[in-house]
Amino acid sequence: MMEKQLDSRQEIVANLDTIYANIERAAAASGRRREDIRLMAVTKTVEPERVNFAIDYGVDLLGENRAQELVAKYDDYNREKAEIHFIGTLQTNKVRQIIDKVTLIQSVNSLRLAEEINRLAGSRLGRPMDILIEVNIGEEESKSGIAYTQAEELVRQAAAMPWLHVRGLMCIPPICQDEAELEGYFEKMHRLFVDMAAKNIDNVTMDFLSMGMSGDYEAAIRHGANIVRIGSSIFGKRIYKEK
Repeated sequence: MMEKQLDSRQEIVANLDTIYANIERAAAASGRRREDIRLMAVTKTVEPERVNFAIDYGVDLLGENRAQELVAKYDDYNREKAEIHFIGTLQTNKVRQIIDKVTLIQSVNSLRLAEEINRLAGSRLGRPMDILIEVNIGEEESKSGIAYTQAEELVRQAAAMPWLHVRGLMCIPPICQDEAELEGYFEKMHRLFVDMAAKNIDNVTMDFLSMGMSGDYEAAIRHGANIVRIGSSIFGKRIYKEK
């Protein structure tokens, strides 16, 4: 057992070293530094012990996909060294489970969800909740997110709520056949991000553009992402099935 744990830790260290080097190279290509990019460790189905080891090795941002899993693992995380964002599809009836456990909700994709987060942030937190607006950049029926053409309207609606603070945008691009097509989606998303920032909307600070995962984070960084959400490239393939 100890040998297996050691192998797992060595794998995490090697993976993170590779990822940080890749981030530095991609950031330089976009005129930035590695420190300008936040690495999020996506922790879906990963045991807290392995997540905490990644935290000890410098990871300071976790991404949780599911409310029930977050609640189950929350007390076991080393939260003094890392903050948690919620990144998965969030049902309105699950907001109360996670509202006091995360510092930012990245997956706000509807007015109804924004309203519920606003309501509970006011009644449960007594402070605004930071959010990102999730954009369905590929307009895929199988994916969540507000339509590209409706994104500004939702940004403005959320920004008008007293217990929300819009901090940026998030997306998951479609699976693409070639690099040029993928980069086209990232570039389109970056243009929207820059456009929203230029409008100087009250209660909107376009601080974060969250895009890019294990298979495409370098391309995302080259096109303006400053949060990348990486799971399998850190922790390997999921080592147990979800219950």
